[in-house]
Amino acid sequence: MKRLRLNAFCFGAILLALVSCNQSNTKKENWIQLFNGKDLSDWNIKIKGSPLNENFKNTFRVEDGLLKVRYDQYEKFDGHFGHIFYKKAYSHYKIRVEYRFVGDQLTGGPGWAYRNSGIMLHGQSPESIELDQDFPVSIEVQLLGGNGKDERSTLNVCTPGTNIVLTGSLWTTHCTNSISKTYHGDQWVTAEVEVQGDSLIRHTMEGKTVLQYTKPQLDPTEKYYANLLPANGNILLSKGTISLQSESHSIDFRKVELLDLDTQNLK
Repeated sequence: MKRLRLNAFCFGAILLALVSCNQSNTKKENWIQLFNGKDLSDWNIKIKGSPLNENFKNTFRVEDGLLKVRYDQYEKFDGHFGHIFYKKAYSHYKIRVEYRFVGDQLTGGPGWAYRNSGIMLHGQSPESIELDQDFPVSIEVQLLGGNGKDERSTLNVCTPGTNIVLTGSLWTTHCTNSISKTYHGDQWVTAEVEVQGDSLIRHTMEGKTVLQYTKPQLDPTEKYYANLLPANGNILLSKGTISLQSESHSIDFRKVELLDLDTQNLK
């Protein structure tokens, strides 16, 4: 009888330890809310043709607890591509956004920008972007919405001023499609990206990997290459800014959150 009681006690202790361990692991995932749901503090705005932090025609705004990209004060787009940058650069992290496209595209926006936005990763600083520069040198996680009938994947990758390695080979194609399904209409979509410095970037939709690639790097043919090349000559991008795009179609973000894997690994 004593042995049975001891075994039951040991089993209970092990079970309790496992539960505690699982709870401990859950607590370790400390997601940071980059967007606070109230205002654009901690963010910097750069719109083509305007100086840093001049919010041309109130493009980026917070209304109803949403970070909105809007064009109601524009007459036409006129190439005013914009980006809103989080204040801090990161290296190893996961980023998760909840977004939806709304309404019609602004007159004058390019055809490819219909229901088109993006999360720019490993980007240059907003201070270093030239006045008439369209896009920051970065890795773009492209967000696309469907037109109601045709297939159109989201979480593609585009490479303004950069290259990647895909399936073991240097990949210089500007945009590459993921294998995600199409999201039509104004529905909310949740997208997640894992960034492991200069080694791996993985795009995930609904728990499924839809695209992954390695070795994000500067493109030596890029116009701004010489200005961005570090003193040690290493073209691999291991760290950089995070920004969201304005490309002529209205979009809402209700959540922008980040899990800093560098911090997590210290725990």
